[in-house]
Amino acid sequence: MEKLSDDLLFQKLNNVEENYKYIEEKIAEAAVKSGRQRKDITFLAATKTVQPAVINHAISLGLRYIGENRVQELLSKYDEYDLNNAQLQFIGRLQTNKVRQIIDKVSLIQSVDSAKLAGEISRRAIENGIVMDVLVEVNVGQEESKSGVQIEMLDELIGEISEMKGISVKGLMAIPPICETSQEIVKYFEKMHKLFIDISTKKTDNVSMNILSMGMSDDYSEAIMCGANMVRVGSALFGKRDYTK
Repeated sequence: MEKLSDDLLFQKLNNVEENYKYIEEKIAEAAVKSGRQRKDITFLAATKTVQPAVINHAISLGLRYIGENRVQELLSKYDEYDLNNAQLQFIGRLQTNKVRQIIDKVSLIQSVDSAKLAGEISRRAIENGIVMDVLVEVNVGQEESKSGVQIEMLDELIGEISEMKGISVKGLMAIPPICETSQEIVKYFEKMHKLFIDISTKKTDNVSMNILSMGMSDDYSEAIMCGANMVRVGSALFGKRDYTK
């Protein structure tokens, strides 16, 4: 990962402070408008390509949840995270052969979309003597290019996972399609919230709908207004990033 010069690092840390304060204010505002309080919403920072020094500075400001998208990057930065003051989650597409590398390093895996992946998480968690909390990722826009279980298969998948040892479903996650207007994306958020509520009412063993993770840098306020209680914010906090490196 690229090392920042002292001047660039100083500038980036200052920007993170300003951005963090602004995001906190926007989250609080959206929470109140949705009939909740700031404490009801989890702010998770998506830390893909972000240097550990910058991540740790955000943690020093009060950030308590960070999420990585790539196993290799997570492993390369793991020893430098300030995990005494924050929880690390995995929020990207996870291959079954990589589960063993992170099973003892994260508190939550947000991207479970198949019984095969859930089964491997279960097996590795049992080996490590833990229960891994997961979110089931829903392909709410039914996009072929995106991961996530199809809506019509969601109940079946949750039922399968609920019978596995070493794994516990804590809620749902989704990344809606790119939309032209906020009205369009709100429709997807509302659909996710309805699924979340519907599953909650079924009271399935080993399934607790505590977390609805949706909304990112451009639309986290709308997501909160539609019922999200976790938002994943990256570029709005850390600035635009070059994902080609």
